[in-house]
Amino acid sequence: MAEHSDHREVSLRLTRCRSSVPRVRAVLRATLGEWRVGQEVAEAGELVLSELVTNALRVPAPGDRMVGVRIICREKGARLRLEVSDAGAGRSEVQRVGELDTTGRGLLIVEALAHRWGVDERSAGIGKTVWAELLAPGVDPTPPYLEIAAVTVRPGQCVRAWGAWHMVRKVRSERYASGGLAVIIALDDGGPALRLDAAEPVTVRAPGTVAAS
Repeated sequence: MAEHSDHREVSLRLTRCRSSVPRVRAVLRATLGEWRVGQEVAEAGELVLSELVTNALRVPAPGDRMVGVRIICREKGARLRLEVSDAGAGRSEVQRVGELDTTGRGLLIVEALAHRWGVDERSAGIGKTVWAELLAPGVDPTPPYLEIAAVTVRPGQCVRAWGAWHMVRKVRSERYASGGLAVIIALDDGGPALRLDAAEPVTVRAPGTVAAS
């Protein structure tokens, strides 16, 4: 059975090119929409992540070194954490710029919008990770579904099959001729039963959640 987690996380790697900034913004927007993060936090998160990625792309590094991004929601109603890792040397610092300067404002934006931010050396490999945390009240990091072994499915649960959710009416098991265990899951809508190996993973809806078909 998959472990229940109190956080959600999305990771991706970006090539060192200009198109990576709009790409990561689109990924963040879709991710935060799925997590039901409020618009104000989502818009601030987009700005912060854009600046962190832009800075990482500007850092001198070998051409084949990619930029790593992690988007993490932890602790119900608490924090949205954005991490950007690059292979460049040095530490990111806020630049105090003049009114006429057109660059160097990235970390000023991060400092203004984030609850807190910092720079960590990477525990393995070269480079650093620049991170920022935003307060995200009301966000529930509990995944809306779980993967469990077929043998642990129980009547009354909702399982995902054939692209839709189905209520489980009855579960029984029987032995294969070879000695293995098969699980037969009958569904409330009268469709064909699921016949699965006992250890085969099944997606079930987490308690208290509502998911679209």
